[in-house]
Amino acid sequence: MSKAKITWLGHASIRVEAGGKVVLFDPWIRDNPVCPIKVEQIKKVDAVCVTHGHIDHIGDSIEIVKRTGTAFICSPEIGMYAEKHGLKYDAQSTPLNIGGSWETDGFTITMVNAAHTSDIMGEEYKKDGTVVPGSGSVGYVIEFKEGPSIYYGGDTGVFGDMAIIRDLYSPDVAILPVGGKYTMGFREAGYAASLIHPKYFIPIHYDTFPNQKLDLNKLVEEIKVRAPHVAVVRWKPGEVFEYR
Repeated sequence: MSKAKITWLGHASIRVEAGGKVVLFDPWIRDNPVCPIKVEQIKKVDAVCVTHGHIDHIGDSIEIVKRTGTAFICSPEIGMYAEKHGLKYDAQSTPLNIGGSWETDGFTITMVNAAHTSDIMGEEYKKDGTVVPGSGSVGYVIEFKEGPSIYYGGDTGVFGDMAIIRDLYSPDVAILPVGGKYTMGFREAGYAASLIHPKYFIPIHYDTFPNQKLDLNKLVEEIKVRAPHVAVVRWKPGEVFEYR
């Protein structure tokens, strides 16, 4: 029996299921060209975590939370933005800041650092391109009582405090972007793997658009040199990685 099922919904959108709990990270569904599901198919979810306000990460999160009534984990600034769009602050959202945690039955989510710029590209951006001042970017560590510890980096470059994430949370799985240009690329991802020491490295934020096609063999080579004990997961949108 698997301890966790991790599904790639394309780009940086991730679904994690463990111990009967379901958590979504950065659910960009409706306009995601490689997402294998429709947003209306998302029914059971125990938490939605958003790392930052770029449209490909805040995505459809507010809509999903409104419809399902699930917990909305975010920065205070995104929580205040969501309140303007119908989610009452602290009642329908759970704002955290770096180092803060939210514990519920079955798992604990902790907000950690990320190295990435961001304002908020939400509903206003979809309508007329308006960008709302935001709060930068974060990552998350989720620790399941009946499952693994998973580090989800959102959008980030490599940074030295990844070693602190390793020391404090010992993630079994690291889910990190590798696309280059807007996030770290293969070289930086290899170094990140050497800092974090996960059992599995899961790449995201690539192969979304025609100009983002990457050769993952180069990522495997980088990680083999810097962190040979780390296994790289190769997958496509819609596929499930089972952590056992």
